[in-house]
Amino acid sequence: MTGNRKFPMDLLIVAGFVFITNVFVLVPALSDSFLRTYMGIFLVLFLPGYALAGAIFPAKNDLEGIERVAISLGLNIAVVPIIGFILNYSAWGIRETPLLIGLSIFTLLMCAVAYYRRRLLPETEAFGISFKTCFFNMKANVLEKPESKADKIIALILILSILASMGSLAYIIGHPKEGEPFTEFYVLGTNGTTADYPTEFVQGEKGTVIIGIRNHEYRPVDYTMEVRLENRSLPIPENQKSVSLEHNMSWEEPITFTPLFEGENMKLEFLLFKETEKAVPYRSLHLWINVTEEA
Repeated sequence: MTGNRKFPMDLLIVAGFVFITNVFVLVPALSDSFLRTYMGIFLVLFLPGYALAGAIFPAKNDLEGIERVAISLGLNIAVVPIIGFILNYSAWGIRETPLLIGLSIFTLLMCAVAYYRRRLLPETEAFGISFKTCFFNMKANVLEKPESKADKIIALILILSILASMGSLAYIIGHPKEGEPFTEFYVLGTNGTTADYPTEFVQGEKGTVIIGIRNHEYRPVDYTMEVRLENRSLPIPENQKSVSLEHNMSWEEPITFTPLFEGENMKLEFLLFKETEKAVPYRSLHLWINVTEEA
């Protein structure tokens, strides 16, 4: 093991890709770029598995090239659901930003483990990717290897088919078919999960839940929100009554309310109205609460 060994190029590219993907997703000025979608898909579908495969199989002779790709895809199928499962039972829940951060941390951690394990091996035995070597090997196999005219035609058709498939996939991802317009409207407990909702109150006691709205209407929408207890409106801050969202944008904030009268098994409603219909709720959620008299 030498002290001046260069950082493996494949792990450096993976780490750089993770960093750039986070920038395109988390920076508002870049989050609307079409690159955000492509980079996010690649991060979710391949990179965590590739980094884990690198950590498990650090030696060059552990796997052939195609085997390493196949193992990476298989490990990825196992890793991503597990990370999602863990997030679902955490305070963050399964949402875009926590999932992005969770996958990024896992991928970078596995890159570090892969780098450490490769450093323990002689440089000639450690796995690594040399793009220059790959290019010349491809050139030797494709261009300089004597082949019949029929073999060259078949190879050309195969290459064109692969390029056409990749182009079609990129177009489908970049220009998805417009689906049924809808709006997500959800309520979470104060810990950010679908549990621990406040249901027991003393009259005049404040309660807090987290309300989320996500616009999938394929156009900007102005929403109005209202909280009702047994069909009576409860006061909420003015800046939370009206929410304007562009397509694919979300809003999530804690809402504080105060039950003003006592009763058992009362219906606490969270109503969302669209700009086109202010009389009939577009979406509605509710909790059943008990309010007792002050001692």
